Amino acid sequence: MATGDQQDILQRLKSTLPPWFGDETPIIDGLLNGFAWAGSFVYGLIQYVRLQSRIKTATDAFLDMISADFFGIMLLRKINESDIRFRIRIIANLFRERATRNAIVRVLQDITGRTPRVFEPLRPMDTGGYGVGGFGFSVAGGYGSILLPFQCFVDAFRPEGSGIPLIAGYGVSSGGYGVASRAEYATTDMVQMSIQDAEIYEAIDSVKPAGTIIWTRINN
Repeated sequence: MATGDQQDILQRLKSTLPPWFGDETPIIDGLLNGFAWAGSFVYGLIQYVRLQSRIKTATDAFLDMISADFFGIMLLRKINESDIRFRIRIIANLFRERATRNAIVRVLQDITGRTPRVFEPLRPMDTGGYGVGGFGFSVAGGYGSILLPFQCFVDAFRPEGSGIPLIAGYGVSSGGYGVASRAEYATTDMVQMSIQDAEIYEAIDSVKPAGTIIWTRINN
């Protein structure tokens, strides 16, 4: 018996009855069980509603509605994405740094797990200069240009992982140290979800400063 279940509610109702009914009360129990079932349903509903009142505990479609309230169609649940993973993405985007170079780097690290390369033609720290800081002709660095204001070039990388590591497919007999297992039950939460190129472009667009152009190349 757990708090709020039908048996718990039944015992609570019976505790309020006068003592003259005795210990064995099958007829009263049958009547009160109907009320107990309804009470248990209401109790469970209240607990469920309490969860939906906070982002950190919301579940199911309520989590999707919370995302829609803050981001509209810009942050949707992925196919087979669990509540836990979706909640992490919502919270990360609520407090995400924006409109900076570092914001672009961080958002790509979050969704791909890999650090992009960023080059700004007007940034001396990227282009260097002759005899300055180890940069220069035929040395590490890049050609700068004053003809490309408010623009930068980003080399983004697709995630390295995919599928479910170390688990063989159905009917595949393998196994051994560091080799996929012979058989194992798996869930969709174990899948390392792939990231579409469109999601990378959208992520950059969601944090880039207004009025800038981010030339992006996506690599494996």
